[in-house]
Amino acid sequence: MATNRTFTMIKPDAVGNNYIGPILAKINEAGFRVVAMKYTKLSVESAGKFYEVHKARPFYGELVEYMSSGPIVAAILEKDNAVSDFRKLIGATDPSKAEPGTIRQLFAKSIAANAVHGSDSDENAEIEGNYFFAGSERF
Repeated sequence: MATNRTFTMIKPDAVGNNYIGPILAKINEAGFRVVAMKYTKLSVESAGKFYEVHKARPFYGELVEYMSSGPIVAAILEKDNAVSDFRKLIGATDPSKAEPGTIRQLFAKSIAANAVHGSDSDENAEIEGNYFFAGSERF
């Protein structure tokens, strides 16, 4: 059953390029409500723990290094059909293949520096949101 919440992170490349405001504007324009938000910097350890599911993959080390390279903005978003609708809004991982007007098409630099993270399932949205907001705004 679909929930009405999802999790996102504005990644270090987008934060460093001053895209927080424009990305949040796109999120709001698409009908999402921000119910929790945090500006923070991941340590190598915390980035590694967050992306532990990818530990066996060849890109894991680079991903952890990149995600701990600068500040991020973590947020829990609310809207009917949140996970699916947000995945459509952010677009394909490869910004050159992302639909026009999607967040990644507009703001991503590359497959690796793809501006935003979006949960891929209701289960992961809950896990990821609770990773950043345990004890405050929980699913």
